[in-house]
Amino acid sequence: MRRMAVAVATGVALALAACGPSGPAAVNEARIVAADREPGNWLTHGRTYSEDRFSPLTDINAENVSELGLAWTYEMRMPRGAEATPIVVDGVMYVTSAWSIVYALNAATGEELWVFDPEVPHERGASACCDVGNRGVTVWNGKVYVGTLDGRLIALNARDGAKVWEVVTVDQSRPYTITGAPRAARGLIYIGNGGAEFGVRGYVSAYDAETGELRWRFYTTPNPREVDNAASDSVRDTALATWNPTAGAWLESGGGGTAWDAIVYDHETDTLWIGVGNGSPWNRDIRSPNIEGRNNDNLFLSSVVGVDPDTGAYKCHYQETPGETWDYTATQPIILSTLQIGGQERRVLMHAPKNGFFYVIDRDNCGLISAGSIATQTWASGVDMSTGRPIENAEARYASGTAIVLPSPFGAHNWHPMSMSRDTGLVYIPVQELAQDYTADPAFVYRPGRWNTGTVHAALPTDRATRAAIRNSMQGFLLAWDPVNQREAWRVPLGTPWNGGTLATAGNLVFQGTLTGRFRAYNAQTGAQLWDYDNQAATMGGPITYSVDGVQYVASLASYGTLWFLPVGFGIADPPREPVNARVNVFRIGGTASLPTRELVRLPMERPPTLRVSQAVIARGSAAYGAFCGVCHGSGATSGGVLPDLRRAPSLQDASVWRDTVHGARAANGMPDFSQWVSASDAEAIRAYVASEAQVLYAEEQRAN
Repeated sequence: MRRMAVAVATGVALALAACGPSGPAAVNEARIVAADREPGNWLTHGRTYSEDRFSPLTDINAENVSELGLAWTYEMRMPRGAEATPIVVDGVMYVTSAWSIVYALNAATGEELWVFDPEVPHERGASACCDVGNRGVTVWNGKVYVGTLDGRLIALNARDGAKVWEVVTVDQSRPYTITGAPRAARGLIYIGNGGAEFGVRGYVSAYDAETGELRWRFYTTPNPREVDNAASDSVRDTALATWNPTAGAWLESGGGGTAWDAIVYDHETDTLWIGVGNGSPWNRDIRSPNIEGRNNDNLFLSSVVGVDPDTGAYKCHYQETPGETWDYTATQPIILSTLQIGGQERRVLMHAPKNGFFYVIDRDNCGLISAGSIATQTWASGVDMSTGRPIENAEARYASGTAIVLPSPFGAHNWHPMSMSRDTGLVYIPVQELAQDYTADPAFVYRPGRWNTGTVHAALPTDRATRAAIRNSMQGFLLAWDPVNQREAWRVPLGTPWNGGTLATAGNLVFQGTLTGRFRAYNAQTGAQLWDYDNQAATMGGPITYSVDGVQYVASLASYGTLWFLPVGFGIADPPREPVNARVNVFRIGGTASLPTRELVRLPMERPPTLRVSQAVIARGSAAYGAFCGVCHGSGATSGGVLPDLRRAPSLQDASVWRDTVHGARAANGMPDFSQWVSASDAEAIRAYVASEAQVLYAEEQRAN
């Protein structure tokens, strides 16, 4: 009976779609609901509203995938991280690169049709915690919509890329950013934002797709000082009851809770699902000091929240990490499905957030159905099914000292999309395991617009063998997970963390890219590797498959960038030697194109200056570097190759140029002005520390030559 109902609904949707828009990007709700009837297109972020990233196409399959070759490649206009999931509608691909630039390409040939550059001021990059990437566009009724790094939502004419309307969705005087893809349904465009570490208050907004008029806004953290006149007002008091209303850094920072990625429309329950981010600052004892006897869960941090898609009215929520204090966001991709559980069909959402659990949640009431562990965890030993709360390890909250915790802030699973095969019933997840030390910051001072976590972390050891041991301890794998029985089906070790999103197909295939630049296909049932290609750069975003004129293609993005290439430079085995523009690489059976060869020659390193300073000064510089510089230029002054390696920087030779750079001389290029927090003396101490690291690197290179 259910299959018949679905078929009838799909038929109605197709009939409605036939009466809908025409021309480029002629997409409406009915067409997305009926997306399985046109598998050659990739109409929305996860292909369908379920966002399971499963394609019914079978021309590329487990038997012939070894014959896959490059069909075409397109060089984007910017380096830095390319994180987008392309959208393909009727033979046209819409995709984004760093700095929120939008491209329309012929999906069969890669021919450029148009490019739109929103001209984001590069100084805004200083407010981006995790690189200046963008995860893609949404299309609706002949328009292409993109959220920009500086907080705008822009509607473009899909035919020529001309701007139709633009709205500013954030207070641009605060360090808000947008990196996530908008979503479209009900004639509305939904968009969230990021910036929690820098001090903002999260929310999701809905705008009229035709006019750009704001229809509603739902704040994911409460305001203790005034009513917002927003859709979230009905649960304001409920949320406030879980915060300290009189003390804590959240009163200045806004509390965080930014919805920077997962926003999923559920047409079956008529719900918009929102994945909510971490607290600001991370450390709950600083963010919202405990009041004895008072709930301090800090709603709606690290929660999945369901709201009415037309009005934003609250429906229900499930908080995955109550009292979040480790940067355990719940913003990771959400998959909607119907599963046979306990002998009955259940409408569920599936979620693998940072905290290491895989959740199956009831879409009708937000009730927890099950939770399984997909990675090593030390913060909790499980989830109490009678309460729905994690069984916490109290010591992991680092209230009285340092705690080594898994997962780390990078998460057991981060933004890289997971997929689900409707044939195998398995979910394919990019999983990683690495630890992080957490220590409460005893000297915490809230710095608006700068990195605020309320934690301090041990400096990267100077010993190269120890660094190598740390790097080798960080692992990643492709996990096939059975969501009904909450157990592993198979896994493929990948050697490094931070590997790309996945795509499942009816050809019994799973596609995934890696940090090291491989793009691979696996047997969806067994995990056996069937195909491998050198994409020449890290392959992070969600791969897609589509067809044009009866030919099936598989597309992926390759670039150096994203968060991993900023603070974890020492973990990059072969960082890029110079800025490399991102690429769209597209494959087909029998493809014979090739990527251009690159002749990369690293110039000899200039001898670093020898600064006559004490070890105490170098230690002070190391601490200041860790607080202000390491998140972008790399722990241990070791760059991942995306931003300048300060050990090689010409300014290292000149104290005044170095100081002026730290104090804002290059703000227009995205280098923050630290003059408010870093004195001239501290800037020189940082230079001394970087110079000491540069001496070690210089000696290594001299020996190698």
